[in-house]
Amino acid sequence: MQTNIIGWDIGGAHVKAAVISAGSIIAVYQQPCPLWKGLDQLQCAVNAIMQELAGANCRHAITMTGELVDLFDNREHGVRQIIQTMTELLPGAELLVFAGLEGFVKSSQTEDRHYPSIASANWLASATFAAHKIGSGLFVDCGSTTTDILLLNKGQVLAEGYTDYQRLLSEELVYTGIVRTAVMAVTQTALDQGKKIGLMAEYFATMADVYRVTGELNDMHDQTDTADGAEKTILASARRLSRMIGCDFYADELPRWQQFAENIRLLQLQQIQRGCELRLSQYELLPNSPLIGAGVGRFLVKQIALNLGRPYLDFSDLFPVAAILSDMTTADCAPAAAIAYLANRAGR
Repeated sequence: MQTNIIGWDIGGAHVKAAVISAGSIIAVYQQPCPLWKGLDQLQCAVNAIMQELAGANCRHAITMTGELVDLFDNREHGVRQIIQTMTELLPGAELLVFAGLEGFVKSSQTEDRHYPSIASANWLASATFAAHKIGSGLFVDCGSTTTDILLLNKGQVLAEGYTDYQRLLSEELVYTGIVRTAVMAVTQTALDQGKKIGLMAEYFATMADVYRVTGELNDMHDQTDTADGAEKTILASARRLSRMIGCDFYADELPRWQQFAENIRLLQLQQIQRGCELRLSQYELLPNSPLIGAGVGRFLVKQIALNLGRPYLDFSDLFPVAAILSDMTTADCAPAAAIAYLANRAGR
């Protein structure tokens, strides 16, 4: 019987999974998982995905970022609990854990010394896969919450930092995304009707509202509650954005809030582009070296590539893909797809 490989990316807000069969991606899944609420959220998300794969003979490989949520006392505690929970959810299955530069470790053989390498290493899986496939370029994974920016050269990932702290210092991790990020975390000022205005430091709106109003947010990528718990419509998003500058919303003023959203979009794009320019300034890549875009916000990466005069390559195009059995793509869930591929490669 064919053994499929499932790559899991256990995040603090989502669980993502990608399935490889006979060397090709056949399915990609994403389930909401507000892990800060409890490990039962992880159990529900994993079980929902496994129900889609009922009867499949599978090996499993995992990476994670969820160890950082405040459910856990510290990152070590989080790594241990996530591995233990995944082991319980997948009884009898082979389970490999990605330990970054140390490679894969069987879940039964993980030790305290492995935990720092396991914690938040999903970016390295994606960048390593891209480096293997493309050689040189700038890998940019713009997701719902964060953006990773990594230089690739001659098949190697040129990373300055490893931990979240180190990567925040090097700006290889930019803590901004297109769904969950609060608008007030992107900018303190914006343009409204041609005038610069300060934004309220209140959790009134998220970047999902911005991209819903601009028409760029895919409904499948939007699995997070709105700031006010209300509906996910263009008018409701415009209303939430209007609160950011102390205004009431009237439907006939929608064009005003569309322009307002476009300005906030530009400010976030500029923040990510500055990170890209910083990385490119530190190493001279050939002009034809592409920006490789991953994550649900990769439409911004495509725009940045155009702004910088570089070719754009979608992460999905790096994979051999069979008929996808789900609605997500490999680029939407890049670390999960990369982990599945790397585990498959390591097991040959």
